Amino acid sequence: MNNTSTLRGIFWAGLLVFLAWDWSRTPPIDLRQEPPLIAAGSGQEVSGGHCAMAPGEAGK
Repeated sequence: MNNTSTLRGIFWAGLLVFLAWDWSRTPPIDLRQEPPLIAAGSGQEVSGGHCAMAPGEAGK
């Protein structure tokens, strides 16, 4: 194996070890409590603002 292949193998092994560790340490995701990924057209009000929004324009 040359140096590039060795480094590539170390990278992928490290990534797999990290993902396995992360998966084992995090609690399971409760999909019923997660906010929707996209609320466009769902009838939900916008809960945030935009940094370019003029003061007093929120909620109109």
